Amino acid sequence: MSKQDVINTIRGMGSRWPSSVVARTEIRTFTGGLIKEKYLANLDSQGAGPKGRFKIGRKVAYPVNSLITWLEARMSRVDDD
Repeated sequence: MSKQDVINTIRGMGSRWPSSVVARTEIRTFTGGLIKEKYLANLDSQGAGPKGRFKIGRKVAYPVNSLITWLEARMSRVDDD
């Protein structure tokens, strides 16, 4: 799988998501289990999470486009053996 294929896969997650935002509690669903809510909360506390997060009440959410950009920046391709 090429780097562009991986990027297209990540962007596809965003295009299939039914909303323009992703609640932190739904990050596991959004990423197909790749990232957990607590891990993302830890990254946020370190300033390393997705940009543009906001809160409504006690819920934290991220704009889908910011989340996609963040995922693309963190991805790396693993070559098949």
